[in-house]
Amino acid sequence: MAGEQKIGAARRRRIVGDFIRNGDAVSQEAIVNHLADRGIAVTQATVSRDLDAIGAIKVRIGGRQGYALTEDVGAAPDLTEERLQELFSEWILAAESAGHLVVIRTPPGSAHMIGDALDRVSWESVAGTVAGDDTIMVIARDGHPVKDLLARVKSLAALD
Repeated sequence: MAGEQKIGAARRRRIVGDFIRNGDAVSQEAIVNHLADRGIAVTQATVSRDLDAIGAIKVRIGGRQGYALTEDVGAAPDLTEERLQELFSEWILAAESAGHLVVIRTPPGSAHMIGDALDRVSWESVAGTVAGDDTIMVIARDGHPVKDLLARVKSLAALD
């Protein structure tokens, strides 16, 4: 196709990241079209791999879905309790205990963001997390009551 250019994956991923930061990346098709408008022909499979490589996640913002970068969503190493409360109250729909676990529900595509935030905040009571699409399992450390961990999550998420 005339006007197409070959660029490296790193440059293409920077373009995709910028597009996401502008808030226009509502679908993989929109990203494919954005790149095509710049003379860069890619398949949706390539875009999918690029999104995974740059840490993009599908999120719901103000009633519409789109992509965001986990680094822009708030999972920073110096995550404050205030920022955690903002994230939890916006993205956690429900939380319950199950044995030594706290099971957290989020909108589809958002569990990774909350799991990452919990991993980075390094609560002494959390041994680790496992995040799926809309569910996170938070594993309580031995000697730390799961009911206390659940209460803290619910409090920050304003689920009480």
